[in-house]
Amino acid sequence: MSSPARPGTLHVIATPIGNLGDLSPRALDTLRAVSAICAEDTRHTRQMLAHYGLERPLVALHEHNEEQLAEKLVARLQAGESLGLVSDAGTPLVSDPGFRLVRAARAAGIAVSPVPGACAFVAALSVAGLPSDRLVFEGFLPAKGNARRERLAPLATETRTLAFYESAHRIEETLADMATIFGGQRRAVIARELTKLFETVLDGTLEALQARVAADPNQRKGEFVVLVAGAGEDEDARIVEGRRLYAKLGEHLPPSTAAKLAAELSGAPRKALYGS
Repeated sequence: MSSPARPGTLHVIATPIGNLGDLSPRALDTLRAVSAICAEDTRHTRQMLAHYGLERPLVALHEHNEEQLAEKLVARLQAGESLGLVSDAGTPLVSDPGFRLVRAARAAGIAVSPVPGACAFVAALSVAGLPSDRLVFEGFLPAKGNARRERLAPLATETRTLAFYESAHRIEETLADMATIFGGQRRAVIARELTKLFETVLDGTLEALQARVAADPNQRKGEFVVLVAGAGEDEDARIVEGRRLYAKLGEHLPPSTAAKLAAELSGAPRKALYGS
């Protein structure tokens, strides 16, 4: 059996998304053996390592310094060091920094080896009961409402299951925008605090989920994965297009005016748009 950390190799190591019991034995061996660990937040990673009784050299690698550090880290790998790459939680590069370092390492002919493990949206998908054979992962949506709606609008006709990450202080607004653009009766699942003490997985229509989150402060705490069913083949294309137009026009016009124009342009019934 080969060493868990091969010389001159960048090991991309998945870490737990909550429950520390989910770190694999191979990941633990690799973390113990690498020359240094590149971490998104060294404070967070140091605490995680301490739980397992490990103390390793850490290098802060995040979106603000990754481009500048990549060359130096590649030089260390070329000199024969083995490095680990972790994010704050889950699989690195999934809505987290790291791809620039991986790209630079591969361009330099350096071996990049995955040590797989937890990933929040995959964990959510496994318990959601939504179609999982075809998927669109969108990660985090823009923080500002207009930009968020612009990102969501082209997805209204997407037939594959949609996966998003969202924060506690934006979950209500995001569900409201999804209900407007995708339609309040579109099925969805909200997975909150996966693998942690207060884990909850809620399913229902976007309209019902929006109401439940609004009514329960506990459902507005923690980290969220939102999964939305794709547009069904039986869903009227005119209504889908009308909702997309209504969301866009609603940024600049009163709701009734936006619904009237969207209905005229798409051919969808106005009542299916206004208050949907």
